[in-house]
Amino acid sequence: MLKVDNVTKIWGAGTADENTAVDALTLNLEEGDFITVVGGNGSGKSTTLNAIAGTFPVDAGKIWINGIDVTKHPSYKRAKLIGRVFQDPLMGSAASLEIQENLALASRRGKRRSLRWGINKKERERYRDLLSILGLGLEDRMSDKVGLLSGGQRQALTLVMATLKAPKLLLLDEHTAALDPKTAAKVLEITETIIKKNRFTTLMVTHNMKDAISLGNRLIMMSEGKIVYEAEGGAKQRLTPGEMVDRFAMG
Repeated sequence: MLKVDNVTKIWGAGTADENTAVDALTLNLEEGDFITVVGGNGSGKSTTLNAIAGTFPVDAGKIWINGIDVTKHPSYKRAKLIGRVFQDPLMGSAASLEIQENLALASRRGKRRSLRWGINKKERERYRDLLSILGLGLEDRMSDKVGLLSGGQRQALTLVMATLKAPKLLLLDEHTAALDPKTAAKVLEITETIIKKNRFTTLMVTHNMKDAISLGNRLIMMSEGKIVYEAEGGAKQRLTPGEMVDRFAMG
């Protein structure tokens, strides 16, 4: 479903500050895979997600999503294939718009827009159903401005918006890192529910070893722009946070 083939990204090429952020990286995701990605600061985790999303062009290699070569496609052309949630809860939604208006915009992403974009009854009912899954009561607040929501509520809403059109690939870039532990746990619970229900193919970057082990069916560790360790299935579930920290030290 996702194929990253020998992708390299170098910052400041040919200068004294040259840095190879992603180094001939190869990664394959089958449909329905949920991969957690760990690694220290500067290991290439977020750069890899940005390369897949088309935030910048890569210096070498190829990227395919759902059989389509998107290597030269800018981010807006990949948007119909990708859903993404960032670390900052403020990035994924418009504070000045209502909850239902944000959902409507997400639903119309990639469609031709007009001055008449009213939300009909059928759409409103669908939004209520989607929000009710979160267990946060947002289905009863659809006319509230998003700016009134807490960080956790906004991140949960952003997750719904990112998956509203059933993307081929879901990218989660440390999407609970800015939340307090209790709220982060709730958002992760919601994340797992949505992914399992829809079998979204997912790549999730996290610094939390426990979450990386407990969530998903595969785990990869990155260092210096490369994958240095990978585990899946039973081997992944038998890992402990302590073992992962030791592997960090070796990496």
